[in-house]
Parts: sequence; C-alpha cells; structure tokens
Amino acid sequence: MNCFVTGATGFIGHELAKTLLRNGDRVNILVRSVKKLELPDSDNLKIFIGDLSDIGMIEKGMEGCDKVFHLAAFADIWSENKDLPYEVNVSGTRNILESALKAGIEKVVFTSTAGVLKPSDNFKLINETDPLPETFPTVYDETKYLAENLCLEYNQRGLNTVIVSPSKVYGPGKLNISNSLTRIIKLYVSGKWRFVPGNGEIISNYVYIDDVVEGHIKAMAKGRPGEKYILGGINASFNQFLEALAKVSGVKHKYFMIPAGILSAVASLSLLLAEQFRVKPLITPAWLKKYFQNRLVSSQKAEEELGCKITTLEIGIQKTTQWLNQY
Repeated sequence: MNCFVTGATGFIGHELAKTLLRNGDRVNILVRSVKKLELPDSDNLKIFIGDLSDIGMIEKGMEGCDKVFHLAAFADIWSENKDLPYEVNVSGTRNILESALKAGIEKVVFTSTAGVLKPSDNFKLINETDPLPETFPTVYDETKYLAENLCLEYNQRGLNTVIVSPSKVYGPGKLNISNSLTRIIKLYVSGKWRFVPGNGEIISNYVYIDDVVEGHIKAMAKGRPGEKYILGGINASFNQFLEALAKVSGVKHKYFMIPAGILSAVASLSLLLAEQFRVKPLITPAWLKKYFQNRLVSSQKAEEELGCKITTLEIGIQKTTQWLNQY
C-alpha cells in the first residue's frame, strides 16, 4: 500500500505505522513535530510537518498515496481552549476527507471510539446496529460522533470511508494518555497501584494493541464502504482485569476501594481548580461518569467480516508485562 497516516505519534497510530513499514508499505505521515516520533528510519517513510488545519500539507502528504488512515485526534480529558476538540476532531477530519476526495484516494479508514456507543443496560452486548445515545458523556465522544457523521456524508459523495471503533486499548507502545491501561499495569507490578475506583465491578471491554492494529489493516483491505466495525476484545470488570494481572505477574496486592461519592467530589474540585488556574485536572465529572457506565461490546462483525482475532486478557497482559520488563 501507499498510505497517508495521521496520528503516528499517538499510541495506536505509532504501532500502526511501524507495522505498515514492517510489511513493506510506503507510508507518508503527518505530524506536528518529529520530537515525539520514534519510528525506525526507512526509505519507505516520508514525514510531513503540519497539523489537521494545514490543508496544503495534507494535500502534499497524500500525493502518491491511495489509502488513508486517519487516527489523529484531541483525546485529552480537558482543554483550556473549549473549541480545540472540535477544531481537531471535527474540522480536522473534514479537512482530511475533503483532501482525500480531491486527491482521488481509494479508501479512508477513520479511527473513532467505542465510547460513541451507548452504555450497556442490563449487561447487554452493544454492537454496531444499536441506536446511539442522545447525548455523550465527554466532548471527546461527542466530537468523534460528529466526525463519524462526516465520514458517512463523504461516503455518500463518493469517497470510500470505513469507521473502526476500538474499545479500551492496552499493550506495548507509547505510554501516553491513550495507553493509560498499560501505565496502570506498570504501576501495579511495581507496587504503586493500590486503589480501585468504586467497587471495581463496572464492566468495560479491553482490547490488545496488536488486535487493534490488525483490525485497521483488515478494515482497509476488507471493510465495506460506509460501515463501522467495533475493534474490541474481552468484556471484564476492573476487578477481573486486576485478577488477571495478578495471576500473570505473580504479584498480588491489597486494594483500597475509593467510593464513587469521594471520586465525584475530587473530580468536581479538580475541574473547578482547572477552570480557575488553567491547570489540567486529574479527572473531570464527565470522564468519571463515563467510567461508571458498563460498556460491554461485541466484535462479532469485525470477526466475521474482517477476520479479526481477539487476544485473551491473560495473553495480552502477559505480552505487555514481558515488554515492560525490557522497556
């Protein structure tokens, strides 16, 4: 493939770009700065310095490409500039899609999030056909929803777009905000993670990074125009996640459960201080609300149509801890 990739300095985008280069594909990447770039030198790699507002650089980056992976996004929990998430996640996506349509790109795979899906009432598995919620807990989820709508709009205009929606991703890779689960694994093994939010029984879906990368590549190869594919893994409670971690690592700690009421007070205070002093909060009420929602998802569509495989929690954690030991 001749690929144009955004978000190559992020967790998923970095691992995807590495895999594409390893597979022998030609990869053009758009990055704001090379400081965070850790890709190996390759004759198949071209770097374009710019952001999602730089249409000229986007168009240059797409020259000679036939495929686009759009992963770049503003995913932080808070921004002093309230317009920034919309500028990056919505307007930036429009710039990518418009440039791709103009360039005659064959296919665009857009990375959304399973957070756009509704919570799991009565522990029901949510899939791509379930209705979306009327409101979203975070600005990140809302802007991803708006970007998904843009993908569908451009698909109607003749641009082949496919949406992939990863759940909670973990595994070897950049230890940034998008890889918070691996950071928890690292802290747990070193004895520095000793608390459980709430009672630990909230269920989420945990997916190993290699499965997500492979899901992107298979969505590019086999994904149907205008379709969405959940790239998920194992549905488990946070307690079950920690139990699997203890079993694999051979390290077992006592936990301190933090009641939801205390966490809510901390989140509200943290947001108040952030608004007053312009410092990033530890957590916000919106993100806390999202955490306390059961989010069980089904990856059946991706498995059946794309041929995706799911790594078990134990194997995924084992590979992650092995990597951390050499990190």
